[in-house]
Amino acid sequence: MRMMSSLPQQFDDAKSRLGSLKEDPGNETKLKIYALFKQATTGSVTTKRPGMMDFVGRAKWDAWNALGSMTQEEAQKAYIQLVDSLVGAEESKAASQAESGQKYSNLLVTCQDGLRVITLNRPSKMNAITREMYEEWILALKEAADDPNTVITAITGAGNYYCSGNDLSNFTNINPENMHEISKESGALLNRFVSAFIDFPKPLIGVINGPAIGVSVTVMGLFDAVYATDKSTFNTPFSALGQSPEGCSSYTFPRMMGPSRASEMLLFNKKFTAHEAKEVGLVTEVFPDASFQQEVWPKLQALAKLPFKSLVYSKALTRDMEKDILHQVNDAECDRLVERWTSEDCINAIMNFFSRKK
Repeated sequence: MRMMSSLPQQFDDAKSRLGSLKEDPGNETKLKIYALFKQATTGSVTTKRPGMMDFVGRAKWDAWNALGSMTQEEAQKAYIQLVDSLVGAEESKAASQAESGQKYSNLLVTCQDGLRVITLNRPSKMNAITREMYEEWILALKEAADDPNTVITAITGAGNYYCSGNDLSNFTNINPENMHEISKESGALLNRFVSAFIDFPKPLIGVINGPAIGVSVTVMGLFDAVYATDKSTFNTPFSALGQSPEGCSSYTFPRMMGPSRASEMLLFNKKFTAHEAKEVGLVTEVFPDASFQQEVWPKLQALAKLPFKSLVYSKALTRDMEKDILHQVNDAECDRLVERWTSEDCINAIMNFFSRKK
């Protein structure tokens, strides 16, 4: 039995079990695994910190260096515990998905009586969006559009956050040698993601259960209604991270809010409260947090009983005239972001973000 084996044997077993994981555990966890492995097999870090352009090397070095004087035996034990927790969580999640019939790893999707609910389901990561999650969200919107039983589609978040935007730890995977290629691929993925909202033919409603950041905010200009708890906030810190707007917000926000209020959010990183977001037209209605869930879902269930074709045709009349413009805006925003992601000021801003996070 593994419980009776020696620590080195348990460590070797953990290395083998790590290879059985089917899902990516996330960049932060992979850095912990790397650091613990190095500490367990080599001891404390002795090399110099890699240069600024080597995202991967710097992130690995920082994670390893953070373990300080942890002994090799302590690192082996921590490594074993971490792998055991990852394998156990994946087995539990697989069993739960099999029981519920869910096919997504990062979303929960339900549909009942015409109301389809897409729940962003990475609560431990504040529902931050990974590449895989982008792909799943695109697919979930397509399924909602194609499903004849779906009248209204609502998007909400699991846990205390609606969505914390892009998972910035994705940047730790970038090798300086293929930075431009990865930026182009990321721009194409973002373009497809935003296009899924532009082209969505049915009523789309945001149910904002907590803080919303970045792209999760900017695409709200493409929603048909946004209902929010009074505890929610809305923040697009693009210039603070050396980036630029996306989600067609460079077009929808000035038209919705007026140029000066849009600039507060898109240029100057102002965080709006739920009531401020309602004042500028981003939010449709604000509910008390204590009664939010009890009030908002019956409202949506009632909307899902409205005549389907009337809703679809009415949305087409109010939205279709701008579709070509929105796609052009989306293309321009994504092109600019591809340039931003490889710029020195963006790289410096993101590295500073990780330094502050530590």
